[in-house]
Amino acid sequence: MLRSIKTLCVGGLVAMTMGSCWELEQEVLSGITQDELLENVTPELIEVLKQSAYGAVVASGQGGYGSHGGIYSIMEVSSDELAIPQKGADWEDGGIWLRNHRHTWLSVDGPYNGAWNYGFRIVAESNLLIQQFPDLVELTSELRVLRAFGYLLLIDNFGNVPIITETDRGTPQQNTRQEVFDFIERSILENVEELTRENTRTNLNYWTAHMILAKLYLNAEVYTGTARWADAERILDVIINEGPYSLSPSFFANFSANNSNSPENMFTVPYDANNAGGFNIHQMTFHYNSQFTFDLQEQPWNGYTALEEFYNSYDDQDARKGSLREGIQFAADGVTPIEDDAVEDNDPDGPVINFTPNINELAPNAFRQAGTRVNKFEIPNGIGPDLNNDFPIYRFADVILMKAEAAWRQGNSAVALQFVNQVRERANVAPLTAIDADILLAERGRELFAEGHRRSDLIRFGRFNDAWWEKAPSQPFRNLFPIPENQLLANPNLSQNPGY
Repeated sequence: MLRSIKTLCVGGLVAMTMGSCWELEQEVLSGITQDELLENVTPELIEVLKQSAYGAVVASGQGGYGSHGGIYSIMEVSSDELAIPQKGADWEDGGIWLRNHRHTWLSVDGPYNGAWNYGFRIVAESNLLIQQFPDLVELTSELRVLRAFGYLLLIDNFGNVPIITETDRGTPQQNTRQEVFDFIERSILENVEELTRENTRTNLNYWTAHMILAKLYLNAEVYTGTARWADAERILDVIINEGPYSLSPSFFANFSANNSNSPENMFTVPYDANNAGGFNIHQMTFHYNSQFTFDLQEQPWNGYTALEEFYNSYDDQDARKGSLREGIQFAADGVTPIEDDAVEDNDPDGPVINFTPNINELAPNAFRQAGTRVNKFEIPNGIGPDLNNDFPIYRFADVILMKAEAAWRQGNSAVALQFVNQVRERANVAPLTAIDADILLAERGRELFAEGHRRSDLIRFGRFNDAWWEKAPSQPFRNLFPIPENQLLANPNLSQNPGY
């Protein structure tokens, strides 16, 4: 029979990364020995076993993708896409999000520890199952690739992190970024052939393993100092020429409330409002009184807003501009303007809520209605605090744009234009006739807004340290987040990243 383990306490390496106890939503089989399990292996059994590891990707309520307070937030708010302006006492939060936007964050700020734990939870859950079922090759191969995905997040955000496998014990040593890079690469190359080629969007497969490897190679110069553009293009060609994916005719279909069958979404977080919550971007971004626009069950938090310069990067005819909500806001009837009785006396727009691209200031008194809002994901009327939409970690449009970039960086602008224009055609904008770094970066921003890619893109294009609205130029050491103070105290083998 199935039973659910709610809490697991372990010693050694896994405990170091996560704390001595953590909550699991792992379904296991009770009353059956491991030998009996191995004698009766079925695809259904393997699916049950691996879901606890994928549950770490969902990370309900713990700052996962499309959720506030962890890895998604620090990646997005540190970029030139989004900010969380302080509105008096609202969103002051000890200055954490102001520092994140301005690149003055501290190692004691909680969200960085949450991001560290997000990556290492994926590692720990994968290791646990590999250790328990080492002879189930179909299972362990997929889990080793999932573990590599966790390490891709860790190498990108923190750099030099401990490599922990299912056989390690004791307090782990810190590894170099090159060693982590090699471990990710090896994990995929040694296991990819065992993965299914079926289009399993919520689990990793042969194609999404290639995507992890392509991301690794595309950022290789950042991670190791040695570019791997040709390798990135070669891996992307496998996905493009042999994979089951295509661009959806409708851009916004990829983000609808029922997007589980999108031909474009490759690896998604299968959020479910009742059973796998945590996707609450509508709560994070919309004005308190936007509750009346969507008949929401709970009042939104009025936090995340797009930067004006980013909003203005879209042409008016670009279909993707609808990813940002702008203008006067109405009740669910579409006719009655909604008002804010607490509007600031000096807000020139008055009480009728009007999402303006301009934000008067980051802090301490940003206008409550200033800034366009994240409007990319469908919000069904009457929804609660969690959405049912699947969050796309990897999309085929990203593959197309990565192919364009890899080709351009090797001097092949003609191929780059061909692929970029595929994405632009779907967005109803004119094809490009020339291409350079700024154009490529801007196109990636317009297409992938609020999907968790912008920080990494800015770093790869050498723009993360630039000045932008309410942010002075930052030093290059800020391209890595600090090792969280909690982790330094827990493990004396860890050294802080340079500059902190």
